[in-house]
Amino acid sequence: MSIRTVVVDDEPLARNRLRKFLAQEPDVEIVGECTNGPEAVACIRELGPDAVFLDLHMPQMDGLQVVRALPAERLPAIVFVTAHDQHAVEAFEVRATDYLLKPFTRARLQEAVRRVRQRLQVPAGPRPAQPAAPVTVVEQPSPRLNRFAVKDGNQTLFVKIQDVDYIEAAANYVVLCTSKGNHILRETMRNLDVSLPPSLFLRISRSVIVNLERVQAIRSGAPGECQVVLHNGREFLMTRGVKEVQERLQYAEPRPAAGA
Repeated sequence: MSIRTVVVDDEPLARNRLRKFLAQEPDVEIVGECTNGPEAVACIRELGPDAVFLDLHMPQMDGLQVVRALPAERLPAIVFVTAHDQHAVEAFEVRATDYLLKPFTRARLQEAVRRVRQRLQVPAGPRPAQPAAPVTVVEQPSPRLNRFAVKDGNQTLFVKIQDVDYIEAAANYVVLCTSKGNHILRETMRNLDVSLPPSLFLRISRSVIVNLERVQAIRSGAPGECQVVLHNGREFLMTRGVKEVQERLQYAEPRPAAGA
């Protein structure tokens, strides 16, 4: 089964690069190319592709507007392609499959195609019978992070973990929130949870990790609900036990469980 794909970008060189890399994927069939948003909406509605590699910044109509103009029940796998990372959260709010930052390598595009296959459940060819390795890798002890390496255009920024107020999940990415701005990082919350020092960070829910130094209060809300309040006024619903969070705020390291 082939993945019927539409490529949308107002820049010819960018379209050529996408076409060249996608042509090397044996199960990808490019069925259409578009140069602007309105043309893309019409093309996608007419052809009903399985996947769309969609530029975010285009004249007349940007990539987010294109997706919102499509029927939600027949939305193809969307891979946004852009030179800017500030719209990643919005991209995943419209159920994007991936967020491809320019300039990207063939290996990075192959990863995006793999995510499309997973979304569509299209086999790429013979697969080993045994489970994939990442499950066991995650369970192994990880070195503690000191800095986050964040790609910003053609450079990599190194953000000290102490400067991060909190971390929010955004599909296959996380958003590092600091007092000076936000950064998009391709990482999972689970990996960060085991890589960050427990004396400084605590995962208070499925989608939020907070810097304990930034916690100002724990506030009771509706019955059975508590909010963590940060120094900047941000509040997050906490699904972790209140007693555990209070102990983590009082002690440098997690206290051992009784009988341990």
